[in-house]
Parts: sequence; C-alpha cells; structure tokens
Amino acid sequence: MQALDHLVVQVSDPEASARWYARVLGMTREDASPAAGQPPRTAMRFGRQKINLRPIAASKEDWFTANHGAVGSEDLCFLTDSTPEQVVQHLRAERVALVTGPGPRQGALGRLMSVYCRDPDGSLIEIASYVDG
Repeated sequence: MQALDHLVVQVSDPEASARWYARVLGMTREDASPAAGQPPRTAMRFGRQKINLRPIAASKEDWFTANHGAVGSEDLCFLTDSTPEQVVQHLRAERVALVTGPGPRQGALGRLMSVYCRDPDGSLIEIASYVDG
C-alpha cells in the first residue's frame, strides 16, 4: 500500500454534514451522479483525498459499503498547517465545542499537537499539526 485515496463516513444527514465539513474544516463539496438508478453522491475534498458522505439510510444495493455501518462511529485525524491556538480560535468562532486539546499525540510520522471536536453526528474529529515540522 502507498496511500489512502478516500474513505466513507456514515452520516444521518449528508447536507448538514457537507455544510459542517466545508465550514469548519474548509473542505470542498463535490456532488457526483453514480450509475443509473442510484442516488446522487456527496463527497468532501481536501488535499489529494476525499471523504464520501454515505447516508446511513442508503441501502446496500444503492451504495456498496461495509457490513456494519454506524453513524457517529468515526475517529478521524486531519492535518493542518495552522497552529493549535489558531485551530482553537477557529472552532470557537464557528461555535464548535472543543472536546479536548491542544495536547500531544503520536501520529503516523511523529509527534502531533491535537485539538478535538465532534462532527454533527458525534464522530470524533482530531485537527493536528506535527511538532517537529
């Protein structure tokens, strides 16, 4: 394996989630038409990745997915160039409750300083920056 291309987040309301991910995390919304007979898809792009927002009510025939989807069960970490203090200020300005942070954590490539909040469905969102560059 070499990288993560995209992931799917189970959501109760794709519209509300898309607005939140755009407003709070600065992602760009992308709507796509899948194969004939299937409902439209909403994705959120950031960097070279994307998150597909799958409505939990979608059937497995409409959206091929994992066997055990659950809204609010995600635990995602996003990297930023902003300082932890800037992240806290931004979340407060957007009226997003802080869960914890800033605080040290271990990332894939080293030490992180992380701030945590929750998305509209309660999934844990970590916004982090590497301490050593």
